[in-house]
Amino acid sequence: MDPHAYNTLILSDLHLGAETSHAREATQVLKQNCFKRLILLGDIFADLNFARLTKDHWKFLGYIRKLSNPKRNIEVVWVEGNHDHGLTDIMSHLVGVRVYQHYEWLYDGRRHIAIHGHQFDGFQVNNLRLSSVGTSLYLLLQKLDFKSKPIVRLIDRLNTRWLRMSTKVSSGALHYACQHDADRIFCGHTHEAIHVEEDRIHYYNTGGWVDSRLTYVTVDEQGVCIHEYNERTDDRDSSQERGEIDPSFADFADQAGLLEDAEYESVGR
Repeated sequence: MDPHAYNTLILSDLHLGAETSHAREATQVLKQNCFKRLILLGDIFADLNFARLTKDHWKFLGYIRKLSNPKRNIEVVWVEGNHDHGLTDIMSHLVGVRVYQHYEWLYDGRRHIAIHGHQFDGFQVNNLRLSSVGTSLYLLLQKLDFKSKPIVRLIDRLNTRWLRMSTKVSSGALHYACQHDADRIFCGHTHEAIHVEEDRIHYYNTGGWVDSRLTYVTVDEQGVCIHEYNERTDDRDSSQERGEIDPSFADFADQAGLLEDAEYESVGR
């Protein structure tokens, strides 16, 4: 029996380059599901430092490149997050996807909006430089933490609660959806998967891929569903190591099929 085909699959906050990024598991989700549209809902990268990317991180990008091949008839959309700033123009050409700040689509008689959500986080908007410094310190702490990263995961959860990001983002997103006559709006940013309904408008947060709870969202004729990925392993193999065995761009190009698909014309913003 053929697998169920979703209209749309959405995942966000993979933070490639971070020690806590579950890129391998995210790639498995994409391989195990069938969908007509894939939305990468922001913060796919942790920062601008490509040297932090592991082989699993490059493999994820390579798989995105394969999905974006027109022959697959899959629409791949990248919605820019606050951590992606400065990278989307480059990577959109490398992996062949179009980048948006705000993405809309109609399905099943409903208007849907995908936007990362940092736009509704007042602290992030008003303290860009401080947030950048905080990101650098957070990534450094990941290197000093224990193997399972209990300290940085705790900090991430406490940070979300202290700044009340989930409440701020959901409130702002619902107001935004109302202004744009949308029935459903999807965000990331908070790393906390939730569903809120207000005045018949549905807000969904897709969660993230840096904590112990790995989540993604699907949309089909039965509605919207938040899924939790559980079949993962915490053990790292050699593909997670950095340093001398870091994959080069040539490795990425080979894995992604760039050398075979040289005639493919990438699209940007």
